[in-house]
Amino acid sequence: MQYYSTNGKAPLATLEKAVVKGLAEDRGLYMPERIKPLPQEFFDGIQDMTLQEIAYQVANCFFGEDVDAESLRRIVYDTLSFDIPLVKVSSSGEAGKGLYSLELFHGPTLAFKDVGARFMARLLAHFSSPSQGSREGTTNVLVATSGDTGSAVANGFLGVEGIHVYVLYPKGKVSPIQECQFTTLGQNITAIEVDGVFDDCQALVKSAFMDEELNAQMRLTSANSINVARFLPQSFYYFYAYAQLKRTLSNSLDKNSLSLREGWGRSIVCCVPSGNFGNICSALFGKRMGLPISRFIAANNANDIFYKYLQTGQYNPRPSVQTIANAMDVGDPSNFARILDLYGKSHEAICRDISGATYSDEQIAETMRQCLSETGYQLDPHGACGYRALQEGLRDGEVGFFLETAHPAKFKQVVDNICGGDVAIPKRLQAFMKGTKQSIPMSKDYKEFKEYLKSQR
Repeated sequence: MQYYSTNGKAPLATLEKAVVKGLAEDRGLYMPERIKPLPQEFFDGIQDMTLQEIAYQVANCFFGEDVDAESLRRIVYDTLSFDIPLVKVSSSGEAGKGLYSLELFHGPTLAFKDVGARFMARLLAHFSSPSQGSREGTTNVLVATSGDTGSAVANGFLGVEGIHVYVLYPKGKVSPIQECQFTTLGQNITAIEVDGVFDDCQALVKSAFMDEELNAQMRLTSANSINVARFLPQSFYYFYAYAQLKRTLSNSLDKNSLSLREGWGRSIVCCVPSGNFGNICSALFGKRMGLPISRFIAANNANDIFYKYLQTGQYNPRPSVQTIANAMDVGDPSNFARILDLYGKSHEAICRDISGATYSDEQIAETMRQCLSETGYQLDPHGACGYRALQEGLRDGEVGFFLETAHPAKFKQVVDNICGGDVAIPKRLQAFMKGTKQSIPMSKDYKEFKEYLKSQR
């Protein structure tokens, strides 16, 4: 499979180059030359397949031409060593309205990014292996984070030989628990505390990739969702959500579910809390592969750049603002370029598949309290955006699921203050909190960042 740049001015790349380089020479994002559809028999029997079996079939469409079957199966099964359950949050209510939460917080760092980060770590290790003919030195992974990406990537790559990870995060703008998950690890993980916002961190990473002098001296790659090995594997869990929903509704005997059984794909809605838009972008790839989800809702916090694009057709990035759903505090989402490319830059075509919603901190807090009171389900601030958008946007005869992207305990102070409870901290998170913070203070000036990287050679 060859990969092209969304900017259209870079040469085609192999999967290995796309993964190792992260960003194309023209600053564009890599896209696979083809999106292979999955056969109908896959969807006919998907309800009887495990998460790993489903993920392997999807991964084979993306990566099967470039990674041997045994290695790809090992990468997939090792990545997905945890479950991703679909949990009902509310009663069916009127006309088949059922809301489900796809819980993506059962991995090592309790966030959805465990899937893409673990897959990428293993794929990059595969390409860096001497058995694959690699003679390169250390691969330096640069990753900007607004919260969960840093911990997922750092833990996914922790201890991987031949790879060093630099996590750039905005000072004072990630939760304390998120911060401790990537600043206490040591070994081959270095945390860099940038005096700025997430967009400044992302700009530093992109500038480093475009710096010919630096790239001549160091082997650089990215683990943000700009990397094809990070965002494409996120499509796995949309297929698995569909499989669980099909299994659940097929076992139901009520009239609404029976009507759904007769019309798969026309009645399923997926709502994605969206920041850098890699997550919903992977879902759209799944739809192109045949995943029968009728439409998507992109739920934003106050950083509503994409929402306004849907309303006006104009994309106007701006500096991000800080919210209680901090992992979505992105003012210029990188993966918007991929969505534009996927739909041939057609605003009309994008709007046919995606609608939007945007919520203030007050609305997010209100939703968390309301959901807990009415259903007993504890949302985190990001999942609250997805829950509310789905609740408000679901139509008669539809069933839908939203993504609960991280465990509420990762935002314990915010969640406790809003809901008046005491969210229990899982043992995995408690272990991180016992460590000692190790981070490098940095301004948002690229020259300073470049000189620091050069000093680490």
